[in-house]
Amino acid sequence: MLDLARHSQAIGADYIVVHSPVLHFGADTDETIHEYYRYLSEQLEIGIALWNHPDCGYVMSPELCNRIADLPNIVAIKYSVPRELYAQLTSLAGDRILVSTASEEEWFDNIVELGWRLYLCSTPPFLLQTASDQRINRYTGLAFDGRVDEARALRDSLEPARLAFRSSRPKGKPQAHSKYWLELLGQVGGAVRRPLLQLTDAEKATIRAAFARSGLAAA
Repeated sequence: MLDLARHSQAIGADYIVVHSPVLHFGADTDETIHEYYRYLSEQLEIGIALWNHPDCGYVMSPELCNRIADLPNIVAIKYSVPRELYAQLTSLAGDRILVSTASEEEWFDNIVELGWRLYLCSTPPFLLQTASDQRINRYTGLAFDGRVDEARALRDSLEPARLAFRSSRPKGKPQAHSKYWLELLGQVGGAVRRPLLQLTDAEKATIRAAFARSGLAAA
């Protein structure tokens, strides 16, 4: 991790994203995590954005994130947790770090209600947009400019696309589903690698039907 971070620093990157470590055997989680980021902060000059979500085996509390935010080069966090947790962290540490989450569905509300200006996102900007359909980008700009009603209407217009995408995703195949959806958008998809599962012809037909209802058009 340090080798990659130093490489990023050497080539002029502004910041790196450092995933919270996977811990086992009842480690003293809060102290271990704080020491992990403290050591990295001491070793590096580059900005560090945290990333935490339940897949690593635990959720960092807002209080722990707030404590880590005091380290000198911690600049942001992608906090993939329920809204009440990241709203609490925004209140605690929003004056020192940029708090963000991956949910596009909550992004508008987070701009308007929490004052966010950063979306450390996941896949929606390239799964729900094309070169000619930039509604996420447009409603973001409107919300930033305080044109809330216009932004909300544009945000709401994407609901058919969100619903079509969610409803057509086969269980256990999110990567294959996203890649095929990209193909329907006119982008590059392709097969997934083992051990991930490929889509069946029937699943592809379901996705095509949902895409036709989405209101999105191929680029």
